[in-house]
Amino acid sequence: MIPLLNSEIQIQSYKHDESLHRIWEKATVIEVKDDYVIVANRRTKVIESNGRFWHTREPSVTWFYKEKWFNIIGIVKKDEIHFYCNIASPYFYDDEALKYIDYDLDIKVIDDFSYKVLDRNEYNKHKTKMKYSQKLSRILERELNDLKEMIDNRIGPFNHNIIKKYYKKYMEEIQDE
Repeated sequence: MIPLLNSEIQIQSYKHDESLHRIWEKATVIEVKDDYVIVANRRTKVIESNGRFWHTREPSVTWFYKEKWFNIIGIVKKDEIHFYCNIASPYFYDDEALKYIDYDLDIKVIDDFSYKVLDRNEYNKHKTKMKYSQKLSRILERELNDLKEMIDNRIGPFNHNIIKKYYKKYMEEIQDE
């Protein structure tokens, strides 16, 4: 099952132990391909597992992959584009939401494409606590390296003009409603 183009969906993030991590109440599907789905949102309510909530500050365009173990968020700032990448399971979609498992490791990429890997300590803690298999750990580390290579070589979403193009498409779509 895949989400319908231009539909509004919910996004749910889980942890490896199947506990709910976070919910994004609303995102608009702006592209559907065989291997990925692109959604966009702005000022979206995000609900944490403890019930607390907040709203996203900047608009974003996000790639969720069917076979890659990460997702990529292009964050549209006033004069810059930043990226936030989650090491995560490939997405799954059902009638309820687009879902994935968050594996803690993140990469924050700023406008000049320099980046920093975040949350290694949290990853190591959960790897032990939730008993990630050696196979899973190898996959996650390999995908982290693949993601770094994509950033270094500006592959896929790592292009400011692509983010601007999809954000413009999103803004036109929501204005037509």
